[in-house]
Amino acid sequence: MERTIALVTAREARALDEDLPPLVEALQVLGAVIETPCWDDPDFDWARCDAVVIRSTWDYIDRIGQFLDWVDCTDACTRLLNPPAVVRWNTDKHYLCDLARAGVPVVPTRFAESGEDPGAVLAGFLGGGAGALSVGDDCRFDEFVIKPAVGAGSRDAARYRRDEAPRATDHLHRLLAAGRSALLQPYLSRVDDAGETALIHIDGRFSHAIRKAALLRLGGAFVAGLFAPEKITARQPGADELAVASAACAAIAGGPPLYARIDLIRDDEDRPVVLELELVEPSLFFAFGPGSARRFAEAIVARCVGES
Repeated sequence: MERTIALVTAREARALDEDLPPLVEALQVLGAVIETPCWDDPDFDWARCDAVVIRSTWDYIDRIGQFLDWVDCTDACTRLLNPPAVVRWNTDKHYLCDLARAGVPVVPTRFAESGEDPGAVLAGFLGGGAGALSVGDDCRFDEFVIKPAVGAGSRDAARYRRDEAPRATDHLHRLLAAGRSALLQPYLSRVDDAGETALIHIDGRFSHAIRKAALLRLGGAFVAGLFAPEKITARQPGADELAVASAACAAIAGGPPLYARIDLIRDDEDRPVVLELELVEPSLFFAFGPGSARRFAEAIVARCVGES
């Protein structure tokens, strides 16, 4: 039976999504008819698809409400992957609190909410002690990061030294004044030499991993496009990284999602901790995982067959 599968993108992202061509080819080999619509295309008929897979919808951050409405409407007429409950949970980095409650190690984080005083929040975070962190273990740090709770591609994220509190306060004020929640996190310096390890899971099983070099520079400009340029290489993860990634996947409500990318960095004691859990529109870096596009395509088709 011929199946129609939509791999959803965005206008600016289509030419930038390096995962799209190999995934289209892998699905076509399996006999699927492939569409690559933009999520906000008002003329596309989502109901005629057997499955709709979110891929590079990288422009939704500034229209989060519209995007989540599209998620619900699309799932009402076809099968959306990953499903709405997972997407809603994962678009807001407060999910780090849920991971921590489940016993998954995460980067120490202080959440700041709209209505809080940015100067007081920053002072408490830098001062340490009770209430300085929302999740994670207290640690000593010379530098820190501020970023929005709803964000992607390092947009509106910046790195600061302790003596840059006025600039950091201005950044935090801008986010909170716009009605956005924000995160304050110690900058874990091991990332400068070890980088991040991103572990890609398909249907709950480890597929492959990559190394991402450190992105945020002191005094660097805010990201102007959809995402910050990344330096990517293949990486064989350690047993401890595989264990943390597996625990993070196990903490996702509703069972293993179709796809997941778990971004880890090492803390000052060389322990892997979750920086981000990516379940909505992550790059999956098929070029660095031989056979991974085929595995992903097979998992998509299997989910279609399971619903027929």
